[in-house]
Amino acid sequence: MRRDGAANRERVLLAAEQVFGASGAAGSTEEIARQAQVSIATVFRHFPTKQDLIEATAVRYLEKLTDEARRLADDTDPGRAFASLMRTLVSTGAVKMTLLDLLPPHSDDGDGLSQPVTAAVDAFRGALRSALERAQTAGAARPDATADDVSVLLRALAHVATPGEDGGVDRAVGIVLDGLGVPR
Repeated sequence: MRRDGAANRERVLLAAEQVFGASGAAGSTEEIARQAQVSIATVFRHFPTKQDLIEATAVRYLEKLTDEARRLADDTDPGRAFASLMRTLVSTGAVKMTLLDLLPPHSDDGDGLSQPVTAAVDAFRGALRSALERAQTAGAARPDATADDVSVLLRALAHVATPGEDGGVDRAVGIVLDGLGVPR
């Protein structure tokens, strides 16, 4: 792909993340094109259907979260890294949940998702599991907590998180981290 085409694709995905994150399925490709400052034809040249755009946006978003989890895994303090990851995932979780809700119905094992989405979900879950296990090995998280437990807690917290309203949610994240035995 030419450099300008790749840049346009990236702008479309950034705009789609914002539009779908704010409006869900009601987000229009026209609004995405407007925010990306490209023509609607450019949007459809890269993503022939709205579903293709939704999937690519979800994959890109999950890859960003996975990269952040892996970056934090390099922290010398696994407990602090896990606490930071939890805060990041709660603050960005509402967009992630909205994007995943726009995908076709699927089971928890990824059935029904496209291969790129399944791979992105698996990589994200693996990075989360790795961060938890690292904190557990360091004695900075309850040994009986599972990645599935953490995922449920993250979804619940992200569901009630309101962008710009950090006080109450941050306190709730702190309580969850205390319950997981993670030093803050």
